[in-house]
Amino acid sequence: MLRLRVLLTAALVGVAACETADYDVVIRGGTIYDGGGEAPYVADLAIAGDTVAAIGALEGARGHVEIDAAGMAVAPGFINMLSWATESLIQDGRSQSDIRQGVTLEVMGEGWSMGPLSEGMKQEALERQGDVKYEIEWTTLGEYLDYLVERGVSTNVASFVGATTVRIHELGFEDRPPTQGELEEMRRLVRQAMEEGALGLASSLIYPPAFYAETDELIELAKVAAEYDGLYISHIRSEGNRLLEALDELVTIAREADISAEIYHLKAAGQANWGKLDRVFERVEEARAEGLRITADMYTYPAGATGLGAAMPPWVQEGGHDAWVERLEDPAIRERVIREMSTPTDAWENLLLAAGTPENVLLVGFKSEELKPLTGKTLAEVAATRGMSPEETAIDLVIEDDSNVGTVYFIMSEENVTKKIAQPWVSFCSDAESLAPEGVFLRWNPHPRAYGTFARLLGRYVREEEIIPLQEAVRRLTALPASNLKIERRGLLVPGYFADVVVFDPETIIDHATFAEPHQYSTGALHVFVNGAQVLKDGEHTGALPGRVVRGPGWWGN
Repeated sequence: MLRLRVLLTAALVGVAACETADYDVVIRGGTIYDGGGEAPYVADLAIAGDTVAAIGALEGARGHVEIDAAGMAVAPGFINMLSWATESLIQDGRSQSDIRQGVTLEVMGEGWSMGPLSEGMKQEALERQGDVKYEIEWTTLGEYLDYLVERGVSTNVASFVGATTVRIHELGFEDRPPTQGELEEMRRLVRQAMEEGALGLASSLIYPPAFYAETDELIELAKVAAEYDGLYISHIRSEGNRLLEALDELVTIAREADISAEIYHLKAAGQANWGKLDRVFERVEEARAEGLRITADMYTYPAGATGLGAAMPPWVQEGGHDAWVERLEDPAIRERVIREMSTPTDAWENLLLAAGTPENVLLVGFKSEELKPLTGKTLAEVAATRGMSPEETAIDLVIEDDSNVGTVYFIMSEENVTKKIAQPWVSFCSDAESLAPEGVFLRWNPHPRAYGTFARLLGRYVREEEIIPLQEAVRRLTALPASNLKIERRGLLVPGYFADVVVFDPETIIDHATFAEPHQYSTGALHVFVNGAQVLKDGEHTGALPGRVVRGPGWWGN
């Protein structure tokens, strides 16, 4: 905080000496929430080119664009710590649902990243595409990020390299440990991605084939990321019955690889596990007291979203999608899968049982035109219509749709959502695409977090429920994740930093998306600048596409 005060003081002194200077933009009279978590203050903010040029009393200066922000909050652009805009930004680079909440950086790569890809992986990805269609014109992760920016995106973009992706690159979807040679090649791929600007290594351990990776394998990959000062970030191996053991694994990886570590979308899944969350907080604090750099992120809803595969045992999914479907069509295997889907276990993460009832399992995304009318129905409703058990119905839907079937699982408690928000080391994510209520995006129902995560935090949990003060919420949306990611000149409103800026009304910002009607923009964000260019003006998108690649500390260009 001392450094921040010095920079702000220097800015005020500089303004006094050049009050007649012209700027590209002057945002006047807003309440500055600088990202540092300290009390806000009223001041003007000037932008020159892509940079915050001055903060203070700028009465004698003028801007080519002048914005009256009296009564509004002026903050650094928000960082989405887990974005699945990997494909949606190819379809529509405007990133509307996130920009309209103040997000200026999309961080991708939860276990699966868009590179490095083999030719076989490219062909598989093309064959498995859903409603969004595109050519794969890249091979490495760095090439993918450059591809997005060359096409044009409104937000900045960054990514982790996926541990799942490098495993598939070398082992395919096999359930076995890598040979020493394969492991060395996986390590080489991680090293290449880090040098191209990956933020670190990401894993997603409830899903095959990541489920098949042992802790030692992950440690060896994380050691490479650590060489470049990267972050290990994980959808841990269990968020339910073995939550505490999965947290211990993350802490072990952090300790053995000497790397900072973050828990993706922290939760306690399943009512029987809701009481474990306080112990999670205690263990994280113990690890932090030990000197380990452990953090987490979250979305602001009591439901998660993935696919029906998360209700089926990992062994049946070995070998990839086609092998999975072929097994499900075998009557003997089908009976075994049904039995395991309905039997409580600690051996794998069963989100159908975590939801408690099929009424808490919402079907939201199909590939097949014949099945799209089921969008928005619960698994219980579809099972009743078919006269089958929920387990049989889930199996048949995967076969018939030839896909994982997009699914929302109601598995968390609202009380725990507020408890997580109160933790000072928790940042925020959407864990979703960035969409618009138009075109191809209307062909499925996303989780409402795609449209509402960040506005919901500021409207419901900050303004209405007062879980944390606004300046703390802004810190957790900006400076905290920027620091965790070790990215430079972003996350604070400081002269010399990139001008990623959001102006919002703290009295009105709110989400409107619901599970029944998710395609609804949040409101209350008025102006958004990305690298100094105005992307949102008076709540409407300008069409500007100024986003850049934000690269990690290991980038060879540093």
